Amino acid sequence: MSHFFAYLSRMKLIKRWGLMRNTSDENIQEHSLQVAMIAHNLAIIRNRFFGGNLNPEHVMTLACFHEVGEVITGDLATPIKYFNPEIKKAYKAIEVIANKKLYEMLPAELQGDYKALLFPQEEDGESWVIVKAADKISAYLKCIEELKAGNQEFAKAERSIKQEIMSMNLPEVQYFLEVFVPSFSLTLDELD
Repeated sequence: MSHFFAYLSRMKLIKRWGLMRNTSDENIQEHSLQVAMIAHNLAIIRNRFFGGNLNPEHVMTLACFHEVGEVITGDLATPIKYFNPEIKKAYKAIEVIANKKLYEMLPAELQGDYKALLFPQEEDGESWVIVKAADKISAYLKCIEELKAGNQEFAKAERSIKQEIMSMNLPEVQYFLEVFVPSFSLTLDELD
């Protein structure tokens, strides 16, 4: 018997943005789906317009699994996670231990199929850059949605996350920001 997917099903119970008042709660399962869809699109944009050679489906799969360890660790708020280098390093080690625990829940004959999804591989470096960018974009979109709902609690986060995104200097991210992000500030009627 393997508990792997039973643990992953608990992603829906792990709330994000725990230190902030939210008008709409978000869990890591919802977040991971959004990150996967954005990452897939970023890979396509890179391939189509900027000379990339990524496998969008592989990038999307990496993104689906990018936070599975949080079913064990919980979601540690960004200000805490990055408070200082020692905490950041310790949390990275905890994430590896959590992913190792999940990995060991898989039947031995399936572990090889999940290794790259739970432990970043050198050959997937470019793909993980895209996943990281998609993760930041997802957080940025959450801020936009909260601000649109009148929640000023997300104003500073919106500015700092946007700055982080821009500092990535990825043309596919700039394209996404210009083409897709403005719609997130519109009402449903305006989208028609």
